[in-house]
Amino acid sequence: MVGLGAAILPDYEGSDDYSVSPIPAAIGRVSGFNFMLAGNRLSVDLIPDNFGPGIDFQAGPVAALNLNRASTKGIDDDRIKALGKRKAAIELGGYLGIAKTGVITSEFDRVSFSASYRKGVTGAHSAGIFTPTVSYLTPLSTKSIVSVFVSAERAERGYARSYFGINPQQSEDSGLPVFNARGGWKNWTLGGAGAVSLTGDLRNGLQAFGGVVYRRMLNDFAQSPVTRIAGDRDQWLGSVGLAYSF
Repeated sequence: MVGLGAAILPDYEGSDDYSVSPIPAAIGRVSGFNFMLAGNRLSVDLIPDNFGPGIDFQAGPVAALNLNRASTKGIDDDRIKALGKRKAAIELGGYLGIAKTGVITSEFDRVSFSASYRKGVTGAHSAGIFTPTVSYLTPLSTKSIVSVFVSAERAERGYARSYFGINPQQSEDSGLPVFNARGGWKNWTLGGAGAVSLTGDLRNGLQAFGGVVYRRMLNDFAQSPVTRIAGDRDQWLGSVGLAYSF
């Protein structure tokens, strides 16, 4: 499946202003190996598996392109603009997971748990981000499917300082107070998504998809003036788009 959609996203991580951005998506299987592209993140499962009920072990690389505050053009808050731009960060790592197909509703529904760790290798930070995720997916018919997930992120100090810390010069420029951000649990997230076929079958043809996500910022990431004063610890994300399966 390949698709393209439009997402409503916070202007920056921790913002209370929102803007629209295009998002690519792709899910597929090549020679038994699964891959997934969701917005700015790509993962590949290097453990081949077959269709049908059973246990699926997962492991492979994960990569993300972090564009948080890489440009100030889309940021409405002048105080955040005054803090300056951050370089785009490439984050590389890996993940492990386990999933079971055929759980509750049919032989095709799926529950999974995964944990990933990625580290900034170039750009704004060189810190690590740990992300555990639990998800459940079930087809409602051959024409529609829904999924829900819950996840959390724990970011190291270098990440916190790059995006949520404010040094004396930045404080003078922006009017926001000095803040020494430390690492720790950054947020938890709850989301849901669905897709419906527009041509009769999700396995082949055109489909519409959409999703909504709620994210709650935690600890220093919520207490930073970037979030507490200029933004909001409650974050919402939404998306709609079209995809084609073959």
